Amino acid sequence: MTIRYFILFLLVFGVNLFSPAQDTGWSSFRGNPSLTGLARVPLQKSYALRWSFKMADGTKSSPVLYGSNLYMGCDDGNIYCLSQSGKLLWKFNTGSSVEAPPLCLNNMVYVGSLEGQFFAIDAKSGKLIWKFLTDGQISGAANYFSMGKNAPKIIIGSYDYSIYCLDAKTGKLTWKYVTDNYINGCPANDGKLTVFGGCDGQLHVVDLLKGKLVHKVNMGTYIASSASLEGNLGFLGNYDGIFYCVDFMKNKILWSREGAGPFTGSPAMAGNKVIIGSQDRKIYCYNKTDGKLLWTRKTLGKIEGSPVISGNLLAIASGDGRLYVLDLNTGKDVWTYEMGNASVSSPAVVKDMLIVATSDGTIFAFGPK
Repeated sequence: MTIRYFILFLLVFGVNLFSPAQDTGWSSFRGNPSLTGLARVPLQKSYALRWSFKMADGTKSSPVLYGSNLYMGCDDGNIYCLSQSGKLLWKFNTGSSVEAPPLCLNNMVYVGSLEGQFFAIDAKSGKLIWKFLTDGQISGAANYFSMGKNAPKIIIGSYDYSIYCLDAKTGKLTWKYVTDNYINGCPANDGKLTVFGGCDGQLHVVDLLKGKLVHKVNMGTYIASSASLEGNLGFLGNYDGIFYCVDFMKNKILWSREGAGPFTGSPAMAGNKVIIGSQDRKIYCYNKTDGKLLWTRKTLGKIEGSPVISGNLLAIASGDGRLYVLDLNTGKDVWTYEMGNASVSSPAVVKDMLIVATSDGTIFAFGPK
């Protein structure tokens, strides 16, 4: 095979020659930098509990998996590292509660705390490599990007109203972009632009190379969740229960749908569907093109976490203490599991494993029956 046809093969089949991450399937919040919530391996139609692990305190974090290990934050201030069999390998004490899901990249774990400290930790040993201090709490996950042959960069939001871009190896500040209020979610990115909402009610579109504003779109009220990107479109909900599709390149809202409760989780997308849970206890499935409501599924508790999609199935946890696997086309139950406590966690999906946590700090790992 010639070089020309080899590169064509890689492009057709979606292989990224320049990815900085050793991606094992769910090494970051929502599975990829665009935050689409799309898993690379199939969800199963039924699962059996393989193991559970109780952390020392509650959690609002979500699990990620990198290599053969699982990483998660806890209200006791620790980052927990477990094997895929549920054995504790190490803990790293940040000194304050950790609500954010970790980001794993190039054998490092990146995560922020409610004291505003951001840590880079060796993924294997749990030893601190560097830390960076912001002036406000960090509640959302970090994200990453890389341009050309340059080393990867990390982007994080803080309650000090700012987005920070840091060198992944050293923690050195590359740029800082300041908004008018808290930033709660994870900044999505497409490799050139980062797109994120904040408590200032604006959707910000910022150039990743320079850290300069490209556009702002008024979303009416504050945005606690993270946007999901596809091409030049961003999908997100605000705290008034309005869900939006925005063309962030043209600075234009294409459609919006009212009638839900507050959105704090992020959407997942596949095919012509975009799905999100709300604090009004419902899961909403919209048509991506025109916003038509395709189906809803009511649970018995608030939904503050985010769904994950694979094939014709989706997984989502609810404040009613249940983990749901639903049919993507109808919203009908395929499999459910009663975990016993509310969950604000987003599931992680890797080969032969579905992992989620409950608010009391219990991590549940499921495998195919």
